[in-house]
Amino acid sequence: MSLPNVAYFSMEMAIDQSLHTYSGGLGFLAGSHMLSAGYLQMPMTGVTILWSYGYYDQRISHSGDVEVAYIRKYYDFLNDPNLQTEVDIFGEKVKIKAYLVKPELFGTCPVYLLTTDIDGNSDWAKSISYKLYDGNEKIRIAQEIVLGIGGVRILQQAGYKFDVIHMNEGHALPAAFELLRQYNGNLEEVKKHTVFTTHTPVAAGNEVHWVDTLMEGGYFAGASRQTAVDLGGENFSLTVAALRMSRIANAVSQLHGLVANKMWEWVKGRCPIRAITNAVNLHYWQDTRIKEAEGDLNKLLDVKKQMKAELFQYVANVAGKKFDPNILTITWARRFADYKRAWLILMDKDRIEKLLNADKLQIIFAGKFHPDDVMGKDMFNKLLHRSHTLKNVVVLPGYELQLSSMLKKGSDVWLNTPLRPFEASGTSGMSANANGAVHLSIWDGWAVEGTFTGINGYAIEYPEIDDDMSWEERHWKDHKCLMDIIENQIIPTYYDNKPEWARLMRQAIRTSEAYFNSDRMVIEYFNRLYKPIAHDGECSGTDTHELQVKEAPTFDAWTYANIK
Repeated sequence: MSLPNVAYFSMEMAIDQSLHTYSGGLGFLAGSHMLSAGYLQMPMTGVTILWSYGYYDQRISHSGDVEVAYIRKYYDFLNDPNLQTEVDIFGEKVKIKAYLVKPELFGTCPVYLLTTDIDGNSDWAKSISYKLYDGNEKIRIAQEIVLGIGGVRILQQAGYKFDVIHMNEGHALPAAFELLRQYNGNLEEVKKHTVFTTHTPVAAGNEVHWVDTLMEGGYFAGASRQTAVDLGGENFSLTVAALRMSRIANAVSQLHGLVANKMWEWVKGRCPIRAITNAVNLHYWQDTRIKEAEGDLNKLLDVKKQMKAELFQYVANVAGKKFDPNILTITWARRFADYKRAWLILMDKDRIEKLLNADKLQIIFAGKFHPDDVMGKDMFNKLLHRSHTLKNVVVLPGYELQLSSMLKKGSDVWLNTPLRPFEASGTSGMSANANGAVHLSIWDGWAVEGTFTGINGYAIEYPEIDDDMSWEERHWKDHKCLMDIIENQIIPTYYDNKPEWARLMRQAIRTSEAYFNSDRMVIEYFNRLYKPIAHDGECSGTDTHELQVKEAPTFDAWTYANIK
């Protein structure tokens, strides 16, 4: 029985440090998806955009504040398959050219990179593929049209006969409208060929535009205004329309599955939302030294100390602080969004400084904010300036694949402090676990499934975790629980019971290897998302017997998390 051919559309993909086509977690996830699809030789092709200036380059200016810089990127390792198409965008014919990442380059499945930064386009049209997540609304809409409509046409030009289009977030929604055009307005036919992943309950991740602005841009590939309104509303929601235009959708953790189904239950005509937990590509993220030392606890501690020393050379060079490999090191590294609360561990100044000054802790912060996110930038700068006056604290700019890898290898504890339940998954802790960094997390996202206090890490949970309380009260409650765990469990174990700490490390590694590996994730996507659609006679990914079986009950993440 053949598997369906899948076209995976994502606005960003973190495939390799040398290819600046990503911003953060969504891209890291998509990159792992492409790498595992290539490793498993699954019938999949990726589609993304070749950003001329990447996301942005983050550095510290002469004033001592963080600075957003745009530096043009050049690549000589991409294949030119001589593919080009044209799309009408805001009344202008925009040429789109495709480059190809061949599987042998990085080990991915084939990935097409689309660009408008070519001769024959106006300056405005060229700028569409300049910067990932451009803050200008019309440019942002144009980027999604290029990805969706342009991506479908490029694949068809290349002769890739896809059975399924996977829209990784709502950015690729114009692909579904292009299919609607090609199927002469037959929505049921479109649904047979589209699936959708929703990645976050946060409003900023569920994009909305006024329908007439999208109509003007050509977003709907010729569909009428009324059709667009029926699918996504006048204040057009990409997520709502994607749920109505897909055969099936998925959330990115078991808890997020519960949250997403509750969040979107009001949407009439929406497709089912299953939960497929995110994962990371261990072939990429896990250091071979960790894998080799996993069975020997003393060797595991030695390897971790060596990795810490390597990271601390980088820290000294960038931040001018000398960290000690013998001191417990906690890292918070991810996107600088307010709900992720980078500042949570520092809320009680006296309490944290007591540990820092006594050389019980070293803390590393790293991450990027959206260049137009004033609050995120201000949060970064406040932490940066405060780090100059705190012992054993550094803030590192330029959080990309290479630095992320170093941090996950060189940290003892990987800290995750989102405001529950806004962290849909939070995959960074998975790759940290794979390198022997113990996860310390709010009981949110994937931590509900894979972080078990005293077994492989520490979960911040308490009886009132879902009670209604003010944000300020919630922050202080979470902070107190966080500090109690650090002071009463983590520090004593790390310094006074090395065999137990090594055992926690080993179990964190084994947890990551057992389930949070994107090889598992890709197989699950084929079995639970892609195959059920491909039953139109030409690609029988699921036979009729399977279609007659009742779907298994939704997996209860809450029950699972309480099985010790």
